[in-house]
Amino acid sequence: MRHEAGKDDTEGTLRAAQAALAAEHAAVYGYGALGGRLDGGRRGDATAAHDAHRARRDALTRTVRDLGGTPVAAHAAYALPFAVRDPATAMRLAAVLEDRIAGVYSDLVRAAGGPLRQDASGALREAAVRAVRWRGTGVAFPGLAEKTAPPDGTAEAGAAGVTH
Repeated sequence: MRHEAGKDDTEGTLRAAQAALAAEHAAVYGYGALGGRLDGGRRGDATAAHDAHRARRDALTRTVRDLGGTPVAAHAAYALPFAVRDPATAMRLAAVLEDRIAGVYSDLVRAAGGPLRQDASGALREAAVRAVRWRGTGVAFPGLAEKTAPPDGTAEAGAAGVTH
């Protein structure tokens, strides 16, 4: 993920890239936590998502450095938004993780320009597709928390995720 923009927008882009990196750290942790509760094809899906988030995390680490920042480090552990006890809650957590990732990439799309914006847009799209696969349904505006809240009013589908 490379960024080509003027100095005037580098600070905002760096903040958005750091937020995306922090979310990728949390997603890598979250997929590690939920993967053991899945089997068969769903475990394969979780492994593929875990690998994709690790690759995005590594690319964002380079991007943050390219923007002149020090990449935010991963925490030793993250608090899950709910207990993961079975395949159903594991799939629910995966959807929450992807919604959170979509949100931070939406912010990065707004902040960045050029190739970094294209990369962020691709990451947003990938997260939205994975969320649909985990949840079984899509949302009208992936990455926009106020538009992705489920009809019952709970906030976890939009902005909630793994926290530290």
